Amino acid sequence: MSCPASARRIIASNLQSTIRDLQRRKARDRRGLALIEGVRLVEEALAAGVPFRGALVAPDLTRTARGTALIAELGRHAVPVEEVGARAFALLADTDTPQGILGVIEPPRSSAADFAPKPGAVALVIDGVQDPGNVGTLIRTAHALGAAGTVVLRGSADPTSPKALRAAMGATFRHLVVALDDPGFIAWARAHGVTLWAAAADGLPLHRALGSRDGGGARGPIAVIVGNEGAGIRPQLNALAAQRVAIPLAQGAESLNVAVAAGILLYEVTRGR
Repeated sequence: MSCPASARRIIASNLQSTIRDLQRRKARDRRGLALIEGVRLVEEALAAGVPFRGALVAPDLTRTARGTALIAELGRHAVPVEEVGARAFALLADTDTPQGILGVIEPPRSSAADFAPKPGAVALVIDGVQDPGNVGTLIRTAHALGAAGTVVLRGSADPTSPKALRAAMGATFRHLVVALDDPGFIAWARAHGVTLWAAAADGLPLHRALGSRDGGGARGPIAVIVGNEGAGIRPQLNALAAQRVAIPLAQGAESLNVAVAAGILLYEVTRGR
């Protein structure tokens, strides 16, 4: 039996209130929920088995075959779907040209206890990267290049923010992501015998670092640390690193985007393992 229109409006109002609340990091942390936006990202979350609390759709979504199929798939997963007008949806959307669907999900949340890298594994560590698009792209890159997981340290953008989740393109749903403070990270690295490599413009050229491994600690897991877009890695983490490594650049080139640099480092280190 269908709900009366008044009841549907109340449900939609509650869902809209939740969506507005989840635009704040504190609310996402407190409630253990996140927002995803866009057809592909909702499809990826469904395919990965991510639990949904609800979905909000605009009328335009049902005007495409893909949108209609997505609503049907949400129904098969028993996800409550509510429709609002295009103007109301635009006020809630995080993008300039919304695709007509917002989902409230329970994103995967892992702890240090979930991340036990095996010998030969490579991990990514994100230190103080503040742009959520960069954080999402870093997670996507780590997943694509076979990293065992990604550690997100303090000062970094929230990996479950809407922009970070969009940039990760669904990788966050399948790749192990652990948020740690400094003491927790140091304890984790020591417990698992992780060798830390810090990306630094003045570090040892990467090919030399790869060629100089002595088979000691480097036989265990390696964690590649990338830092803040402007300031780089914090001094206290640089001090803990067994190697400071650099990507040789053409003369006159100042730097690389942090996600591009991480992709090169992860590819080369993973290939050499």
